[in-house]
Amino acid sequence: MGEELQKEYKRINNKRRAILLSLLFIDIALIVVCLCVGSASLSISETLKGIFKIGEKKYSLIIWNIRMPRVLAAVIAGGGLAISGLIMQSVLKNPMASPSTLGVSNAATFGANFAIIVLGMGMMNSSSGTDLYINNPYLVATTALLFAVISVALILLLSHLKRFSSETVVLAGLAVGAIFTAATTIIQYFADSNQLATAVYWSFGNLSRATYLEDLLMTIVVCGAFVFFMFNRINYDAMTAGIDAARTMGVNTRRVSILSLLFASLITATCVSFLGIIGFIGLVAPHIIKRFIGDNHRFLIPATFLTGVGILLIADTISRTIISGLSLPVGAITSLLGGPMFIYLLIRGKQKNA
Repeated sequence: MGEELQKEYKRINNKRRAILLSLLFIDIALIVVCLCVGSASLSISETLKGIFKIGEKKYSLIIWNIRMPRVLAAVIAGGGLAISGLIMQSVLKNPMASPSTLGVSNAATFGANFAIIVLGMGMMNSSSGTDLYINNPYLVATTALLFAVISVALILLLSHLKRFSSETVVLAGLAVGAIFTAATTIIQYFADSNQLATAVYWSFGNLSRATYLEDLLMTIVVCGAFVFFMFNRINYDAMTAGIDAARTMGVNTRRVSILSLLFASLITATCVSFLGIIGFIGLVAPHIIKRFIGDNHRFLIPATFLTGVGILLIADTISRTIISGLSLPVGAITSLLGGPMFIYLLIRGKQKNA
């Protein structure tokens, strides 16, 4: 009997490894496709020449100077937002939890609006009189990140005062998010048309604003959080069986939960600060991959990361090809893809439980 269980366990793990490897190859293929797409379409051979800096110099210039920062942002933000949603769902024991549950996106939006409108970072290009731009994007990103961190601190403080529970965190997140949304509306009400247009434009999830420096900063945060999550993978497995069961196994559930939510929120805050609001990835990606991987966080965390990468790369490719010569906000595409997908998952799950 023991040998049969061991063989079955090994078979399931081999299947999980095969899924991970498949996701990795799919993401690599999507990266190449994403690098091919743009105002100047490149063939796969031209794209590969550009990546390895072989042949005509223009290919490498297009790839490395224009498209690679955007693709790297999709990889980092897509994977980061996905594992952020997974950890929130695991810790809060709430399948509807996502990076927006704690109101982090609302707070970051308020911070950006504050910088653009109150601090005057939104300007109009005087030469053309029509082009809107942010004259200090790093100040806007820093302000957005600052308010996002403040929102997380407020929520964790409220949770601490009321004893930590998933219901408390969700309700506190909704309340804090509503406050920041109201504050954003008030600021926008007193803004002029240029500032308002710039603030609204910032809120669109847009990968084209990413640079190598921003990619590096997001990578540091996402990689640091990823290492922390993997280090606590056994704790998450124990908490899946219930908080009381995890405590009997020696897991400090309170400490693990607070630190996990803090790291997950920091990922969201950083990505939103640099790229704007990109929704649904943190909600949908964990649900998709759990159907194939199960609840073993040793495999679930990297698989969710790779799934989030794939979703955002697909959304970015669609955003640049759906209308010729025009790049739509990637945040709108992720919502268009994620909304129906999540409804389908809900219906399928309901039928399965019936």
